[in-house]
Amino acid sequence: MLTGKVCIVTGGSRGIGKAVCQVFAQNGALVYAVATREGSVEEWAGEFNKDAKGEVRSLYFDISDERAVTEGIGKVRRACGHIDGLVNNAGVEFNELIGMISHRNMEKMFSVNVYGTIYMLQTVSRIMGRQETGGSIVNITSMTALRGNKGQLVYSATKGAVISLTKSAAKELAAKRIRVNAIAPGLTNTDMMKQADPEKLKSRISNICMGRLAEPEDIAKACLFMVSDLSVYISGQVLAVDGCTIM
Repeated sequence: MLTGKVCIVTGGSRGIGKAVCQVFAQNGALVYAVATREGSVEEWAGEFNKDAKGEVRSLYFDISDERAVTEGIGKVRRACGHIDGLVNNAGVEFNELIGMISHRNMEKMFSVNVYGTIYMLQTVSRIMGRQETGGSIVNITSMTALRGNKGQLVYSATKGAVISLTKSAAKELAAKRIRVNAIAPGLTNTDMMKQADPEKLKSRISNICMGRLAEPEDIAKACLFMVSDLSVYISGQVLAVDGCTIM
């Protein structure tokens, strides 16, 4: 489904990003997994690549550093000559009630979740815009951006910004054959869930009509659809992958 395509996935060392990298590579893509901790991708990619149809490669830089983004994406362009898909998955989350919001945490969330997403989209779209085939960009937002959630005012604000920038970018880049969509995961079974209060988590799961947390692979498969040619006439959309959650 992605044979011959070159894709970049931010936050690619673990959780949803790791699952996206693996699903893309299983479907034939050459995937660059972007992370900040040196060696974090190699911890699993070496063994995974032995049986994959495609390949996962590591790329280390901070997406909130505009210069680092330019340099990192430049390495991919020079190595491959084209970039077909981008999944802006990297994100930072601090949950704080309104009266307890930390300015430092607020700056960090906006720096990564919003500025970093814009830097990546801006840089990659310049390359995609010079390709006859264009490309596909997927931004990972959150159901909190659509419905809100207690204790997540700043986080939901950053993810709401991701939805807004997705819609504007889709309109601006359509003429260059670049599709821009967003995926809004619901509660997902990542390492973060292991730190959640069991009773509160049980209560939240009870609001999911399908009766379970999303697995990272559920989100990854939605990304696969959006990056593949199956969605060539879809842009500017927000796809909720939340198991039909009632909030």
